[in-house]
Amino acid sequence: MEFGKIPSVDAEGAILGHSVSLGDGVLKKGTLLAAADVDRLRENNIISVYAARLGDDDVAENEAAAAIGEVLAGEGVRVDVASTGRANLFAREAGVVEIDARRMDQLNLLDESLTVACLLPYERVKKGQMLATVKIIPYAVPRNTMNVALAMVGDMASVQMRAFSKKRVGLIITQLPHTKPALLQKTEEVMRQRIEGMGCELGRVSIVAHDANGVSLALNALMPHHDVGLVFGASAIVDRADVVPVAITQVGGSIEHLGMPVDPGNLLLLARIGDMPVIGVPTCARSLKRNGFDWVLERLLAGIEVTGPDLQSMGVGGLLKEIPSRPQPREM
Repeated sequence: MEFGKIPSVDAEGAILGHSVSLGDGVLKKGTLLAAADVDRLRENNIISVYAARLGDDDVAENEAAAAIGEVLAGEGVRVDVASTGRANLFAREAGVVEIDARRMDQLNLLDESLTVACLLPYERVKKGQMLATVKIIPYAVPRNTMNVALAMVGDMASVQMRAFSKKRVGLIITQLPHTKPALLQKTEEVMRQRIEGMGCELGRVSIVAHDANGVSLALNALMPHHDVGLVFGASAIVDRADVVPVAITQVGGSIEHLGMPVDPGNLLLLARIGDMPVIGVPTCARSLKRNGFDWVLERLLAGIEVTGPDLQSMGVGGLLKEIPSRPQPREM
């Protein structure tokens, strides 16, 4: 591609580099100049313009943006019509977006003519929300650069949606002798709002004493009929020998991981009983403010498996907003 200042009389077939104000309007940048446009420039005494001419080995900006957008887009992702060198990717359904961050970095490092901006991996998104945007910086990309970019992505989609599916979630809330009924009611309502907000169903709700036997009986009742189990303890889980993890192991479950590098949400427990994932819910989740529990629940309700190493990888970006009920405020 050639770019520079050229005589207006020679500009037919070139792409206008910068908008030009005329007496009868504006010729916008990016316009493919026709003979009539050249006449308008001459009539307005514009003797030269900045313009680009594409060579045989160039791929025009819209064609390039569209091609990269299409190979990036996977299941549940729609690519809008490319314009001004930009192609936007949108979610077809609400859910969690999976992003191949390494592949995005590779594309952005390939050549300055190509850029891709996207959401963070595993963000919760609404139907119709933008997930990524491909922007071509100049008016064209060398064909060999395009070929490398397309081969780099290959047939492995780098942006794909995992839509929320209709899952049934069971909830166990434990209580101590001094626990107020209003607190139990608030806990159930906050969990219901979260679950139903993702198009899922809150199934059985059990309120039991805060002891391992009571929790294990409630877990047994959940297992045959629920996809995900939540245990919201009257006190935080501080050890694998605490009430909730012991109850899970009593019914044949396994503890995947205790704790996560997300604050609020540090004291989350991830476990499994058969095929049912179980979350020991941190007390910060009594607030609807976003915390580590939301990160895990959203993935599970979108059908994404969560493991102990997944939790351990959440530290970067895991310092979230303060909650009012925090026992030790960050700022004094």
